[in-house]
Amino acid sequence: MANMIATRDAYGEALRELGNKNKDIVVLDADLSGSTKTALFKEAFPERFFNVGIAEQNLIATAAGLATAGKIPFASTFAVFAAGRAFEIIRNSVCYPKLNVKIAATHAGLTVGEDGATHQAIEDLSLMRSLPNMVVLSPADGIEAKQCIYKAAEYNGPVYIRLGRSKVPVVFDEDYKFEIGKGVELVEGKDITLIATGIMVEKALRAAEGLEKEGISARVINISTIKPIDKEIIIKAAKETKGIVTIEEHSIIGGLGSAVAEVLVENHPTYMERVGVEDTFGESGDGGVLLEKYGLSVSNIMDKAKRILSK
Repeated sequence: MANMIATRDAYGEALRELGNKNKDIVVLDADLSGSTKTALFKEAFPERFFNVGIAEQNLIATAAGLATAGKIPFASTFAVFAAGRAFEIIRNSVCYPKLNVKIAATHAGLTVGEDGATHQAIEDLSLMRSLPNMVVLSPADGIEAKQCIYKAAEYNGPVYIRLGRSKVPVVFDEDYKFEIGKGVELVEGKDITLIATGIMVEKALRAAEGLEKEGISARVINISTIKPIDKEIIIKAAKETKGIVTIEEHSIIGGLGSAVAEVLVENHPTYMERVGVEDTFGESGDGGVLLEKYGLSVSNIMDKAKRILSK
């Protein structure tokens, strides 16, 4: 896991590759192309790139218009603006008519770091998951992020893809295959299940290693499709292990933890703990330090797993 790449960097590369393969791909940005990495597409295909300025509602509405004309628009800005400021336009102009718009939002979560609470989107998965017709993706690393972009381009309908600012460890090898709606068991285990999404998948893997040293067998599942969520893999884990810990760089309200809890309560109730931001805003600081401060740490994952087993 030595290689480090930001999922936003993988997004920029994937866009440029897609642009060569499909002339209907167009890209829109809200004056942040250097940060969102859509500048890579802009350099290669300037005639298919549109900077709408700092006008996120126009960004989404313009993307919707292009979709009605048969284009495959990827619209990008920071997650806090994409999911937040443009929410009503996404609801009424993209999801309601089920248009083929891809919203690739970068700088999600606490790891935005020094930009502070105003820019740290910790509710975007909750907002996007609540919308009918919306597919919600949260890749774990650069390799999965690229595949998410490719699959989103193939899928006909609205897709929200959550991407990060910071470089994160590469978890998967080049043989990894991502599929919309499918979770993946990364580590077998019989005592406890760790279900993680996004950049927290790597921490879940490290927590499983730590638990193994203490004689605890932890299953690790990567859920990169928050919606539609893979119910089968969750129910199977609930039946085969003693409880589930969900792990996300997002509020514990409305995101992965809530989605998993909904599946469990309707199908196979079990002990559960959630690791995430506990109903508070972040603050300005180093991204790695913030993850530790707000409990998004390997040690807290291990503690939550042991708390379940102690019951």
